[in-house]
Amino acid sequence: MDGHESTRGRKLPLIAPEDDLCVARVPLFQGLTTQQQHNVASLAIPTRVGADEQIYSAGSAVSQLMVVHTGRVKISRLTADGHEQIVRVLESGDFIGEGAFIDGSRPDHFAVAVEAGSLCVFRHADLGRLIDDHPSIGMAMLRTLSRRLDETETRLAAVISGDVASRLADYLMSLPVRRIDGVPTVELPMAKKDIASLLDTTPESLSRQLRRLSDSRVIRLHGRRIALTDIGTLTSLSTPV
Repeated sequence: MDGHESTRGRKLPLIAPEDDLCVARVPLFQGLTTQQQHNVASLAIPTRVGADEQIYSAGSAVSQLMVVHTGRVKISRLTADGHEQIVRVLESGDFIGEGAFIDGSRPDHFAVAVEAGSLCVFRHADLGRLIDDHPSIGMAMLRTLSRRLDETETRLAAVISGDVASRLADYLMSLPVRRIDGVPTVELPMAKKDIASLLDTTPESLSRQLRRLSDSRVIRLHGRRIALTDIGTLTSLSTPV
């Protein structure tokens, strides 16, 4: 994406002024006062993306930091045999494009919107001035990058030492939980084929494991909604960190 334009070369519509402040819910900027957040927002380019919109591709020049405001963005790489391997799914408040800002490197991955949403886009030159003026932004960025590294190491350990069942249990336990009729319940945030890629397995294997957990009454399936009916068993299945 270059300026207001996506990698497809067309202009993306700006968010209407009546939408909430683009930076207000972003952890990078939560250490700032309301007035400082407004100053930061004046530098942001609020940009809408559509479902399956490619934000940038591997090897492309990225001159902006893009913060997810609403929706989700998947980060993926292509394997040697041409298959997509999802590395991470970004939620509201997460950001991309920091590599080029820090060391000028080009991404080795693709960034694609999982669903329609919006981004707060900052030109790298503006971001540098913001960090000079508000060092807490730089510290928040470092904390996020450190957390990502920890998550990557945990996933790698799970792939090496755990089976699909344990990786699936880990994943289900990591999703946001809400209680429905008194039962802890999660909702799958994307298609099962994408979750299978994230867990380094096949869609068929993922479906088999979900059925086994359901048949064992560890979970109860309702489409994308999954009731966690036996937290104890899920915990015992999950990979120790």
